Amino acid sequence: MMGVGFHGGGFALIVVLFILLIIVGAACI
Repeated sequence: MMGVGFHGGGFALIVVLFILLIIVGAACI
């Protein structure tokens, strides 16, 4: 998953998930 996902755009998906977590966290605070 790590190797295939990285070349398949998985890294971008992880970045998006991190951004969503930051937005949700900021909204909760």
